[in-house]
Amino acid sequence: MRRRTLLLGLAATAGAGSLAACTASETGVPASASAPVSASPSAVPILGSLSDSTLAPVSVSSAYRPAPGRAPANAFAVGRQVLQFARGADRPLPTTVWYPAGGTPPAGGPAPVDNASPARGRFPLVVFSHGLTSQPGDYAAMLSRWAQAGFVVAGPTYPHTSYGVANYYALDIVNQPADASAVLDALLALDTPLGAAVDPGRIAAAGHSGGGITTVGMFSAQRDERLKAGVVLAGTDFQATPFTGPTAAMLFIHGRRDETVQYRAGHAVYAAVPWSRAMLSITDGGHVTSGDDFEATTATATEFLRWSLYGDAAAKARIPGAAAVNDVATLENEL
Repeated sequence: MRRRTLLLGLAATAGAGSLAACTASETGVPASASAPVSASPSAVPILGSLSDSTLAPVSVSSAYRPAPGRAPANAFAVGRQVLQFARGADRPLPTTVWYPAGGTPPAGGPAPVDNASPARGRFPLVVFSHGLTSQPGDYAAMLSRWAQAGFVVAGPTYPHTSYGVANYYALDIVNQPADASAVLDALLALDTPLGAAVDPGRIAAAGHSGGGITTVGMFSAQRDERLKAGVVLAGTDFQATPFTGPTAAMLFIHGRRDETVQYRAGHAVYAAVPWSRAMLSITDGGHVTSGDDFEATTATATEFLRWSLYGDAAAKARIPGAAAVNDVATLENEL
């Protein structure tokens, strides 16, 4: 057990890999944690939103229309690098980056190679936020699939909510949207082959659980206007703040039997998005997707990113089919 955590496995079908993700008791500081770091009192609404979001439903008033394009038809080999970023002296943000690499992809799914040379070209960037008491590598099965499809995926390890930190404090989540934006700044400033592989005009944010809340924060209270799209897995609102800023596309993925972040809370946030939006509801899913749900989750998110960042209309048309894989979920589609 990771400090009052429930360890759940996100296992793919044969050949697709597996992903172990962890969730914390999101009701306060674990008893074993040391003195909490500072966080704004406005963090408190985050905890209330785990069961019910107060965001009001709205109609889609601004449709997202990416510039037409085409996502890569081929699968890439996958490289992996760990970069030592930080936001100030007291907020280290070591970041694992999965990216399209040169060479022939191995049979049977992605097998990331450390420090492999990036593939030629420029690729959209996705910043991914892990859940409480988790690490980016817990989500490697999904994130490496995104890299294989033609995305650079950066997963920062947050300084006070990741697994194994000395000063664990759940409410430090209020600082994480700014951390994720700082990671984007650092990646876009890289003067390396990996930096040259990133397209600064095609950026998305994604995250699970506490990372899903972090992602919502990047589209609301701490809006990063560079973001074109967001993927929120088992998340809720951020400080009860409405969505704001430029039009974007949002995909929500949530288990109907989630007992950590209630499904009704996640659905309320989906219904509060004023832009193009979709929600994949996993019929028997809990807080962490498991078994057959993995493929529907990963395939739907991949097609969504192909459309929202590459502008691939054929990928948009494939989203309903991806959502129907294994007949484990239903899709509300207002994209």
